[in-house]
Amino acid sequence: MPGLHQVDIKRIERILNIVLDETKPPVARCRLLSSGFAPYHTFQLTEDIAGFKGCIGCGNCIDACPVLAREPRRRDKTPQRTSFALEALVAEDCDRCSNCVIVCPQVDTTIKHYIVNTRMVEGMARLLKKVDSDEEVLLAFTI
Repeated sequence: MPGLHQVDIKRIERILNIVLDETKPPVARCRLLSSGFAPYHTFQLTEDIAGFKGCIGCGNCIDACPVLAREPRRRDKTPQRTSFALEALVAEDCDRCSNCVIVCPQVDTTIKHYIVNTRMVEGMARLLKKVDSDEEVLLAFTI
């Protein structure tokens, strides 16, 4: 839903890296760094919401989160499907995979491309290391 004139990554790269380095789901902060709704949005609304950056509650971030996929009982805490609910449900247990940012319809494509081009390899290596350590713990309990 972002417009043709999206945020220039060079202008926000420093703060974007700070956001992406935190151990919380980054989708809400990435949405706020984005340009907001384009004036030609597809929602049929009577008011003008151009530039609006609030969460629309689509639930894409909830559905894409691997922490919630591994531990679906966390979802029982709230029926909300917002980025704010994601932050509350996952908190410091975030895998920092950025799936939530990639699937959010309100995050500018420039931010998504930045993550894919600069963060995905690093994130996958971190997740593989975590999986390996989790398997070692599981093996220690079963032996």
